[in-house]
Amino acid sequence: MSLSRKRKKELRRLQHDANQLWENQQVLVGHAADVAREAGRQLGNINREQVVPVIQDAYNRRVAPTVDRGVQFGKHVVDDKVVPIVGGVVGSALTAWDVANAKRHGVSAPAPRGAFGKKQKSGPGLGSVIAIILGAAAAVGVLYAAWQTLRADDELWVADDPLSAPDA
Repeated sequence: MSLSRKRKKELRRLQHDANQLWENQQVLVGHAADVAREAGRQLGNINREQVVPVIQDAYNRRVAPTVDRGVQFGKHVVDDKVVPIVGGVVGSALTAWDVANAKRHGVSAPAPRGAFGKKQKSGPGLGSVIAIILGAAAAVGVLYAAWQTLRADDELWVADDPLSAPDA
């Protein structure tokens, strides 16, 4: 298909205009990326200076006391309810085991220990340790969620590399 000189000239001018438009768009996109990057940096500054202190204050006033109450309640339940019951059941089972073994071997059974033979426990109980671990895990989860929400996501911005113009 042959084109007239006039049409060829018009097509070259149109291709030149399209290339010029493409270059202008690349410059504009580059400038928009710079503005967005600066906005992200400013958002990070505002986050550090304004948002984080408010969140920390709210956490210290509202969440920390609730977690502390939960830890205390968990410690109370485990130390004062669960441990004595489980200890009593295990102690009774071991006493029954000792009596059964003694009868089987024809030896008199040892007398079970009373309250005087108990050793005073020291340190935090199992419930306290579990409650502390759960509280720490909850705090880490809250901090991670806040970090994910408030961090700048640089991968969403347009690349800085100029793209070549499409050939017509």
